[in-house]
Amino acid sequence: MAKKKPEKSDKKDAEPLNIQPIGDRVVVERESAEEVTTGGIVLPDTAKDKPARGTVLAVGEGRLLKNGNRVPLQVGVGDRVVFSSYAGDEFKLGDRQLVLMREEDILAILT
Repeated sequence: MAKKKPEKSDKKDAEPLNIQPIGDRVVVERESAEEVTTGGIVLPDTAKDKPARGTVLAVGEGRLLKNGNRVPLQVGVGDRVVFSSYAGDEFKLGDRQLVLMREEDILAILT
């Protein structure tokens, strides 16, 4: 009798995100790159383009205006967004590859 492999749980959703961006900054988890082309060719890591799409994981409190008022951000946690390919700073938190960027680097919210 063969043992069944335990089903892989998605730990990413279960792990709390221990980071709080400040001001108009946003933490985005970049979507994974395509590993196989539509023609079936397997791509090595060096040939993969980094997707400019991801999911917002945390947002700051908003942009501070000169008069002291704060403008809330247009994006929220859970939004899928498109951003410029060279936006923000990439960093690793646990086993997650994240990008910290300003809200102005986000181009659109995917619906």
